[in-house]
Amino acid sequence: MSGPQRYGRSDAELAVLPIAFAAGRFAGQVVVISGAGTGIGRACAHWFARLGADVVLCGRNADRLAHAAAAVSAHGGRVMVQAMTIRDPEAAAALFARVWAEWGRVDVLVNNAGGQFPQSAIDFSVKGWNAVIDTNLNGPFWMMQAAARGWRDHGRGGAIVNVVAGVTRGMPGVAHTCAARAGVVHLSKTVAVEWAPLGIRINCVAPGVIASEGMNAYPPEVQAAFAGTNTMKRFGEVEEIADAIVFLAGAGFMTGEVLTIDGGHQLWGDQWTIPRPDYFGGPM
Repeated sequence: MSGPQRYGRSDAELAVLPIAFAAGRFAGQVVVISGAGTGIGRACAHWFARLGADVVLCGRNADRLAHAAAAVSAHGGRVMVQAMTIRDPEAAAALFARVWAEWGRVDVLVNNAGGQFPQSAIDFSVKGWNAVIDTNLNGPFWMMQAAARGWRDHGRGGAIVNVVAGVTRGMPGVAHTCAARAGVVHLSKTVAVEWAPLGIRINCVAPGVIASEGMNAYPPEVQAAFAGTNTMKRFGEVEEIADAIVFLAGAGFMTGEVLTIDGGHQLWGDQWTIPRPDYFGGPM
């Protein structure tokens, strides 16, 4: 490769790509999306807005959120923006309190925010490990809990879709995120039972290698190899994950499940996020 490929859909593309659901499917509903400034989160913001929902965009980067909000507003619905970190339970609670106070309802939480860096587990620092666990396990829980408390206190139910990862076979190089995402999967299965009396459904989407901005964290040689690690021999697109998230948000008889969207990677192929050792055959 001459240089790293840059990944991610533009707002102009997300505004017009085909969408697999009926117009108005989420009319009148309020959808909260974390990590909404880029990638899968931004695609979800477009998808739900195009389907009639009012959307709440949260994330750490205020400029990215503002850019996404300006694009999503073109679909005609209301857009609320909150710059915050999901690592802070008080910030999560404040976000949902604001939405209930200003818009009077919450229907769906898309728990998408997260992040990690590729590194051999033997070299993780305490700070690096804690940062990934805090972002990918603790943060999603604070958002789930804040959403559930709001639904409980207002006497109504809702739906949560957690974006995780395909961790059943492990992913060498990101052991920290595998630990965190597996935690979210089993957390989701547990509270799907605990919160069923409250009318709350919780499901997970596990994407494979997706052509989003998050891919830019990986070295060029790893990026080049990723597309060959599934049976379809390509990257997934953010809109393909948004389709799955929208489906789960509206799938009224589905809870506690994990929907894997990985091009068949869980059936075939490996997925090293760091250079593969000679012991396993060398470079991917």
